[in-house]
Amino acid sequence: MTQRQIENVIETTLIEKKINDPNYIRYSFYEINIKYPKEYGILKKDLGMFLQQLRKRLKDEDYHIYTEGQKFEYDNAKRVVESNEILVAIKH
Repeated sequence: MTQRQIENVIETTLIEKKINDPNYIRYSFYEINIKYPKEYGILKKDLGMFLQQLRKRLKDEDYHIYTEGQKFEYDNAKRVVESNEILVAIKH
């Protein structure tokens, strides 16, 4: 995939997630490794670039990013990024 195609997938998936909750973005292992490759044609070799660009985009939009095993607080509850989650982002 080209960088532009990956950016389009990020844009599409973020819009869907922000509709549900603009302050809490969650990408699961299933989405990254099965759903998106199937729906959008992301190749295994492109997943690293997808995640790198996704992290950059979320940081640019003022999100804190958490990955597996990291602790965070959201909605007055202490949580941990589970093993079935690739990334959780919380708006500042």
